[in-house]
Amino acid sequence: MRRLIAVPGSVDAAPVDYQLQIEANVLARTIWGEARGEGVAGMQGVGNVVMNRVRIARQKGKFWWGNDVIGVCQKPYQFSCWNKGDANFEKIQAVDGRDLVFASAMRLGFRAVIGQLADITGGATHYHAAGMMPNWARGQVPSATIGRHVFYRDIA
Repeated sequence: MRRLIAVPGSVDAAPVDYQLQIEANVLARTIWGEARGEGVAGMQGVGNVVMNRVRIARQKGKFWWGNDVIGVCQKPYQFSCWNKGDANFEKIQAVDGRDLVFASAMRLGFRAVIGQLADITGGATHYHAAGMMPNWARGQVPSATIGRHVFYRDIA
């Protein structure tokens, strides 16, 4: 079976601003670590959740889940791929643009940090895998279901 890899230099040009590069990279690793098997829409949904949390934090001045892209992504126990004991933690450290799905996650991450990624989650700030029911989701009405993830807004 052939494995496809991205050709170096084929991914969208990197942002000029160094902070945007870092934010897009951390967001892409979060997207890939949480939803690489969910297709572009599923990955976009995870990116939307991060950016919705950032938006709310900026509106309020700060928020418990973090105040910027990196803080939101790496807040302990919010996105499991960043938990050191999670099976995805080492994978998100090692993946690079030769992986086509990660290359897509990088494009989504960059579009998100520059404000060009449409929100397909209905303003969601939380999600969980379908087939599970975490305590925080009990009694909540989903704002979207994308692939195998169920999204919610206004859980704060």
